[in-house]
Amino acid sequence: MTAVAERPAPVIEAPKSRPVEVKIRRYNPEVSEEVTWVTYTVDAFPTDRVLNLLMKIKGEQDGTLTFRRSCAHGVCGSDAMRINGVNRLACKVLMKDMPDKLTIEPIKGLPVEKDLVVDMEPFFEAYRAVKPFLITGGNEPTKEWLQSQADRDRYDDTTKCILCAACTTSCPVFWTDGSYFGPAAIVNAHRFIFDSRDQGSEERLEILNDREGVWRCRTTFNCTEACPRGIEITKAIKEVKQALLFRRV
Repeated sequence: MTAVAERPAPVIEAPKSRPVEVKIRRYNPEVSEEVTWVTYTVDAFPTDRVLNLLMKIKGEQDGTLTFRRSCAHGVCGSDAMRINGVNRLACKVLMKDMPDKLTIEPIKGLPVEKDLVVDMEPFFEAYRAVKPFLITGGNEPTKEWLQSQADRDRYDDTTKCILCAACTTSCPVFWTDGSYFGPAAIVNAHRFIFDSRDQGSEERLEILNDREGVWRCRTTFNCTEACPRGIEITKAIKEVKQALLFRRV
């Protein structure tokens, strides 16, 4: 019987790390009102996320560095920041896709509290203003409200919002006019305006018909490009405008 030569097992090389310069905008009002930029050098593996680098810096080099994070899986939306000039979730950006130099700063248009942490209250104030909940009238239902798949699909895209504020804080109109509702608020209004079970569409449309409402959008597509969930935000804003123009929901 002829012996079969065994093939040698393939050699799998472990991923190699590389030094990465991380330049971070630092601000601590308890120490100084001046903004500073501090550069750190961190060893990064291709599979690391930007959030991993920030955690290494905080854990090994500078415990005073402040940023938000929670789930680290792109679901909670808490770690939105500007990475090399673009709004991203730090937990979703892989280092294999990034250069050897990073510049990290807080998202724009919201007051900075410390380092990469911003005051989200103006953002949530606009979100609450559009009544992001189901509005119905009449008697309390005695059974569940059934909805066809087609009706559900009508607003499916805008249910994906995680309120990270990446879209709103990428909007030039929001940067210059903090009173503008912003893309995220309009997206969350869209989710209920086009829900066949909702009876508050007219009320929301009137809210968005305000001078700081949907008409302030200049269709620059910044919001759509910044969304970590891939929501077609500009399309949703256009549909809300059309609903206002024709009052057909």
